[in-house]
Amino acid sequence: MTQNNQASERLLSLDFFRGLTMFLLIAEFTRLFWYMHVPELEGTVIYFLGNQLRHHPWHGLHAWDLVQPFFMFIVGVAMPLSYAKRIKKGETHSQIFKHIALRCFLLLFLGWFLSCISAGKIVFFFQNVLAQLAVTILIAFLIMRKKVVTQILISIGLLVVTELLYRFFWVEGFDQAFTPAKNFGAWVDMQISGALSGGHWVSFNAIPTAAHTIWGVLAGKLLMSDKTYRYKLQVLVLAGIAGLAIGYGLDAVTPIIKRISTSTFVFASGGWTFLALSFSFWLIDMMKVKKGVKFFAIVGMNPLLIYLFAHVGGAQLVRQVVFPVANSGLSWAGELTVNIVASIMAAMGLWYICYWLYKRKIFIKI
Repeated sequence: MTQNNQASERLLSLDFFRGLTMFLLIAEFTRLFWYMHVPELEGTVIYFLGNQLRHHPWHGLHAWDLVQPFFMFIVGVAMPLSYAKRIKKGETHSQIFKHIALRCFLLLFLGWFLSCISAGKIVFFFQNVLAQLAVTILIAFLIMRKKVVTQILISIGLLVVTELLYRFFWVEGFDQAFTPAKNFGAWVDMQISGALSGGHWVSFNAIPTAAHTIWGVLAGKLLMSDKTYRYKLQVLVLAGIAGLAIGYGLDAVTPIIKRISTSTFVFASGGWTFLALSFSFWLIDMMKVKKGVKFFAIVGMNPLLIYLFAHVGGAQLVRQVVFPVANSGLSWAGELTVNIVASIMAAMGLWYICYWLYKRKIFIKI
């Protein structure tokens, strides 16, 4: 097989990576991970996994803290592929930019709307993944045609600016760089909404985490190139190792904190993201292992629709439908077992919705 043919093949690894990430996101809304981390299970493997499938409270990194970086990175990987397809169809760069700008506006609106639903009133919070993506996609697109070195320098520049703002912000009460609710990010939210969000998440996270989407674009361009599979894998792995070394190596200087997306968090999570893509690429595109690809890829084909549906109550609705079935068959095993099984059934129900749409070739995109 020639390298050109390799480059032109659909990236099944990206389909798998995107689908797996989306499946984890929608499974969260079924409360499955919550039930895996209850006191009754303490000391078990399930409890350990349940702990990893929830955000770290502040300084540190859990597996669940990687899901949003995964998604932002995946969006970046897909951008040059989508751009090339649109150019091939005859669209100009200006036309594509207008599409991107509209897409980002809609994502920002949807992110804001979901925050209002969660709060039960009109609020101006922009911490969720859709609102954050609106910013990161736009930044990544604006520099997408620049040289690789330039894009890397810009991404690092965003992290340096973030680091300086947190460390040297002078407003009293918000001048404690890495203290919850007393940092620069918290001050920005006070200016935007007059209040702080629950959990100490901040809207300013969109600026440093734009690096994830920029790095995704660079990874996408690499995978599209006519370089050998071996070369592509080596670059992805080296990028991942470099991210981990920088992130964890500087943790004593700047703590790894997901909730305010410190520079070390972006590097460390970026490193894990590159390695996750590397593994998917090696396993699926190089070793040709196809088991499970379609199962997860189906979820990734309607990511926006299923995420919105699950977020606004759809996951709990499906769970209510399947709960009587789980309870009837497993009531003898105890309430916790019933709840875990009902959540798993609800996750599969959400998957089936994606499958139903896939079979009818219904794909909702913006």
